[in-house]
Amino acid sequence: QNLSPFDILPDVAILNNFCLPRQLIMELLDLLRPALARLTRRNFALSPEVQLLAALRFFATGSFIEVVGEGYGLSKTSVWRCVHTVTNALLRHAGDYIRLPATHQEVQEVHQGCHAIAGIPRVLGLVDGTLIPIANPSVIDQAYISQKGYAAINVQVIVDHRGVISDLVARWPGSTHDSFVWANSAVGEQAEREGFGQSLFLGDSGYPLRTYLFTPLTNPQTRAERAYNVAHVRTHNVVECAIGIWKLHFRCLHKSAGGLRMKLHSSCAVTVATAILHNMAVHGGAPIPEGEEEVEADEEEDGEGEVEVLYPPQRAALHAARVEARQLLIANVFG
Repeated sequence: QNLSPFDILPDVAILNNFCLPRQLIMELLDLLRPALARLTRRNFALSPEVQLLAALRFFATGSFIEVVGEGYGLSKTSVWRCVHTVTNALLRHAGDYIRLPATHQEVQEVHQGCHAIAGIPRVLGLVDGTLIPIANPSVIDQAYISQKGYAAINVQVIVDHRGVISDLVARWPGSTHDSFVWANSAVGEQAEREGFGQSLFLGDSGYPLRTYLFTPLTNPQTRAERAYNVAHVRTHNVVECAIGIWKLHFRCLHKSAGGLRMKLHSSCAVTVATAILHNMAVHGGAPIPEGEEEVEADEEEDGEGEVEVLYPPQRAALHAARVEARQLLIANVFG
């Protein structure tokens, strides 16, 4: 009676069922046990192990029904409660697992790691937007219908050279442009106030060019400009791959699972909780799950790029300064 699936299943089955290795789940259990044990005493007598495994199984499959059929003796309501409880317990640790490099040493490490990919210096983060599908009840606000035609949250992800998520914004409707999400994010606002010193972020052409946010050139003319674009793509590819791996580990985020079937704020919370788990998996060297990575083609080419149409004098000067900052880096590094 007291045996959990954890005691019965071999390592390979644990990895297949929960997308995380046994050792990592044990660490997770130690981290969350105090929060999960309190609830066990209070209102529903599920052990911390069962609560955690039910939630992890949901994160791995995206299906409440699948977890109900796993033989833990749980109803759909109990599974939902486990997901809710484990998500909230994880969110208490968000600041420990999702954070930008802060100390000089941490910043240097990311600068060096990103530079080693393709030679672009001073890069602190690689930024991209990704759609997290949500189930589409008829009452949903049209703003959530993305350009791809399904209801989603547009989530901004920043990663370092290892694919560790260092910042996440999970609250904007699916039709919101990446450039808007960036401009209204804490990191975007801090960067605008020059809060990251000489550090740069790299974004694709869905983002606006800034002196601290470099995008690819729309129309590269010289050998150096072409070399910069190649280096930009290679470096920025790390965030695209990280998002793909995150969604492979946690199929609840993937289109194939049919979207998160829960209230909006819960969908946002689960998104952050799985990002914490993704970082734990990367730090712990967890194997990448089998399957097709979802690579999202960008349909959102609305960055300011090189277009200099109808800028009032002040904005024209600002834009010129941004272009110049990027050209200077291109000349110095790739010229």
